[in-house]
Amino acid sequence: MPSLILIPCPLGDDAAAAEAVPLYIDTQLKNIRYFLVENLRTARRFISSRKLGLVLDTMHFKELTKDSEKADIVSWMKSVPKEEPIGVLSEAGCPGIADPGALAVSIAHQNGRKVIPLVGPSSILLALMASGFSGQQFCFHGYLPIDKEQRAKAIKTLEKESKTRQQTQLFIETPYRNDKLLQDLVNLLEKDTRLCVAADISTLDERIWSQPVQQWKQKTIPVLGKSPAIFLLFAGH
Repeated sequence: MPSLILIPCPLGDDAAAAEAVPLYIDTQLKNIRYFLVENLRTARRFISSRKLGLVLDTMHFKELTKDSEKADIVSWMKSVPKEEPIGVLSEAGCPGIADPGALAVSIAHQNGRKVIPLVGPSSILLALMASGFSGQQFCFHGYLPIDKEQRAKAIKTLEKESKTRQQTQLFIETPYRNDKLLQDLVNLLEKDTRLCVAADISTLDERIWSQPVQQWKQKTIPVLGKSPAIFLLFAGH
C-alpha cells in the first residue's frame, strides 16, 4: 500500500535540537524521494544535515503552505508513482500539528494512502509536559487576536474556560510580539492563575517558566525577543 510518512523536524538550529529528532527517522528518509514541505529551504537543509549521502537533486519537492489549494496538492500526489512513499516535512516540529501538513493527511486518507506518523519533537506537547498543568484536559488555540481589546477579551475568556473546565489553555504568538503578549497576560490574568512560558524549547537556549501570575508580578519579566515560544495558562485547581 502506498504511504504518506509524517517526518518530524528539529525545533531549532543547534545541536541539541537536532539530537531531539530520533535516529530512526533517518531510515525512513533514505527511502523517500517525494516530499511535501512547508518550506523548501528548511526541508533541504534538514535532509542534508542528517548526512545520509542523499542527493537532493534526485528528489522531488512540493511546497505545502497554509495558502495551498487542495486541488493542487491532490493533483501532485496523484502524479507520484503509486509504489513511492511521500514524506511530509513541517518547517519545525511535527507535521499536521498546528501545521498545513494536515491537508496532505486528509487527502491521503481519502485516496487510500497509508498514513505513518513518526515520533519527534512537538513544541506544544513538550511545553505542556514541562508546565505542570493539566495534561488530561487541554486545548491549543493557535494565535490570539492582534487588536488590543479583542486580545484582552480572549485572554479573560480562556481564563474563565480554564477554571470552568479544569483545562490547560495553550497558544502562540508571532515572535516579535511575544513580549507584548507576556506583559498583557501578567496584567490581565488573576493572581492565582498559573502561567507558563516555554521558549526555544529543545534547544541549547531553552527557557521554561511556570508559576502563578502573582509571582510573575513580583519578578522582572524575562525578555523573550524573537524566540519561538508557547504560552500556557491554567486557572483550575
